[in-house]
Amino acid sequence: MSFTPEQVAAAHKANLETLFGLTTKAFEGVEKLVELNMQVVKTTLAENVEHAKRTLGARDAQELLALQVSLIQPVAEKAVAYSRHVYEIAADTQSEFTRVAEAQLAESSRNVQSLVDNFAKNAPAGSESTVAIVKSAISAANNAYESVQKATKQAVEIAESNFQAAATAATKAAQQASATARTAGKKTTAA
Repeated sequence: MSFTPEQVAAAHKANLETLFGLTTKAFEGVEKLVELNMQVVKTTLAENVEHAKRTLGARDAQELLALQVSLIQPVAEKAVAYSRHVYEIAADTQSEFTRVAEAQLAESSRNVQSLVDNFAKNAPAGSESTVAIVKSAISAANNAYESVQKATKQAVEIAESNFQAAATAATKAAQQASATARTAGKKTTAA
């Protein structure tokens, strides 16, 4: 079977639309990251200015230590929140790419199946076994892809779970460090 120029043009047009859609989605992800980073910079700058003012106004070493200790936990929590936002942006972008890839693969699979079916209708007598082998190979390839897709989804779920566990552990560690620093500060001032 040969393709008509219209079919080739339609395929190219569809591929270009897909490419432009993916490019747009990639830029949206980058734009979200830039917005997030700009917000983090603005917030951090404002907080650092305020902290510097309070530090300069500290009356003694105890007050200065208390100011420094008060920063530990919020900074760690903000770092974890930032990581979560970055992860969400990346996951959303990856999800869109996966959706498009799956749709493209399904469309390609349908086209190949249609091509094989059309070939089978017009094939010379005695080629049934060849057509059956091709159909079997296509089916095996589709099954292999589905297996890989399931394994990939499981790996992503495990990675998400590990990320959440790491974020929780980081938050707890920051809380413990803050509590330890406060306790040490109290002992220093008591001595």
